[in-house]
Parts: sequence; structure tokens; C-alpha cells
Amino acid sequence: MLMIDLGLFNSKKKSHIIGFKESAIMTGIWVVFALLFYLLILYHGDLIHGVDNNEELKYYSKLYEHPVKFISDDFETNLKIYNQNLSLEYITGYLIEYALSVDNIFVMILLFTAFGVHDKYYHRVLVWGILGAIIMRFLFIFIMASLIHRFEIVLYLFGALLIFTGIKMYLSRNKEDHVKTDNHPVVKFASKYFAVFPRYVQHHFWVRKNHKLLITPLFIVLLVIEFTDVIFAIDSVPAIFSITKDPFVVFFSNIFAILGLRSLFFLLMNIINIFHYLKVGLAILLTFIGLKMIFNFWLKDTGFTTAHSLYIILFILSISILASILFPPKDKETNTMG
Repeated sequence: MLMIDLGLFNSKKKSHIIGFKESAIMTGIWVVFALLFYLLILYHGDLIHGVDNNEELKYYSKLYEHPVKFISDDFETNLKIYNQNLSLEYITGYLIEYALSVDNIFVMILLFTAFGVHDKYYHRVLVWGILGAIIMRFLFIFIMASLIHRFEIVLYLFGALLIFTGIKMYLSRNKEDHVKTDNHPVVKFASKYFAVFPRYVQHHFWVRKNHKLLITPLFIVLLVIEFTDVIFAIDSVPAIFSITKDPFVVFFSNIFAILGLRSLFFLLMNIINIFHYLKVGLAILLTFIGLKMIFNFWLKDTGFTTAHSLYIILFILSISILASILFPPKDKETNTMG
């Protein structure tokens, strides 16, 4: 899919500025891919763990705490219930990750601006940034799944972290964000341990001068983007674990959101002023997910399901988007992030 993205959507070999129309088409295509994968899980989700009988269905449902109730001994009927739950967990996790990606994009825009990166080189940095993010998310998700499986308290700790992050995001919603490039820890690290060329060299990440290999400022920006994604993963990945404990479902929902991140970045660059209440919505969303992680067992006893989580998440995001459209900022110079 990444090869399709790089080959089909980036047919021009030269770096170019991606406009609203191109980014909207790309975003739509990635969303369609994600929905097609939802259908694949809905009808063939049992392929994820190779489930062949009722015993295996019950084993994996118990292992990953899937909120399913098998109403008969018929394998085909139970398989349908199992797959429906898996697909619902996937699409809910995808929606959470995609929504939280918006805040990540706000920070990326600030970083590109602060480092003075030309618009036409955004694409190159984001592509390599996404490749790195996929590898790091893979490791983070399966390590975290192992920890949660062995130490239940980890779930409560991450729940508390999400509540803290949500409250912090709400309190800082009106503060203007700034990035001090010289004081960034990644910049300090790169400057200390690598030979750095003093200026950008088109789209190149490194250059060779006097038989010596030097990294360019564009490579440092890439490292900062990767570092930023790791920070955001600490919030977004646990948020999906509040929906499902199955690491494969968490991984799939994460990856499809990440694959669409680059196109969403360029789309939001053109319409970023519209969604000034979205940060408030994300703050409420994180707080809700954190509370759900902490009170998960109690919620199960009350009959709270994955579908209920999906409805609440859709409601929070819809209200924040609708409020942004109905109540635009009075002053054009008002902070675009609320």
C-alpha cells in the first residue's frame, strides 16, 4: 500500500507542493482502504488468529477480553458474532487514532514552520517519517500488549495518563504553541553526535563534502518528526487498548490511520482554521477513554459494549466539528487550535 502511495499518488519525480484537491483525493482513498479492511475483518476476522472451532473462539475471546456472548453451539453463528465484534473494535480504534492524529498534525505544521522547511519537501519528510512510525508502533503495540497481559496495573496507569493528557490539553487549548528549534533535545543530540551541514540541500537528507558524509537540517527535521510520533504514540496507542486488548486489531487500526496521515496533513493545512474547537473535543475524548480504561470492569458489568464507545466517540467528534463550523472565531488572528 505504501508502494501504491509512493508510485501512484506521487507520479511526479520532482518534489512539489500538494494542494487541497490532491490531498482530498488521497485522504478519501486511504479512508476507503480502511473501510474495505473493516469489511474484510467483518467477514473473515477469524483469519487473524486462524480460528477453526468453538474452543478456539472462546479461547481468544477470553484471552483478549472480547465482549462477546455466544448464544449457541453452532460454530458459524458464533464465528459471525466474533467477527462482528472484531470489526467493530477495529473501526472504533481507527476512528480514535485518526482523530488523535489531528493534534499530531498541528504539531507537525508548527515544526515545519519553525525549522523553515519548504512546502514542497514536506512530502519527502512525511513519507520517511511514516515508514519509521510503522516500525516503532509495531514494537510499542506488541510490547504494551505483553505488559498489559502480565500486569493489569499497566492499564490503570495508562488510563490515568490519558486523563492527565486530556485535562492538560483542555487547559492549554488557548495557548499559542511555539517551537524553539535550538533547544529541542533531538537537535542538541544530533548536533553533538553527528556532523551537520549548515543549510538545506534541496530534498537531500545527507551530503558528502571533502569525502565526509554530513547530515542536512532536513534529516534533523525527520528525526524530530519521529521523536514527536513516539510522544504521541504514548497517548494514542493506549487509547485503542481501551477498546480492545487484541494487539493485532490495535496494530491494524493504528497502521491504517498512520498510512492516511500524510494526505490528512496536506488536507488540514488548507482547512486548519475551520476546526478550532477540535482540540477541545480531543481533550474530552482522551479524558473519556482514560476513564473507560480505569472503570473498564465496572462498565462491562453494566453492559457497556464497544458499540457504546463508538457512539460516544462519534458524538464528541461530531459536536466539536459542528461547533467549529457554527461558531467560527470572531478574530481571524485567533489561535487556530482553539
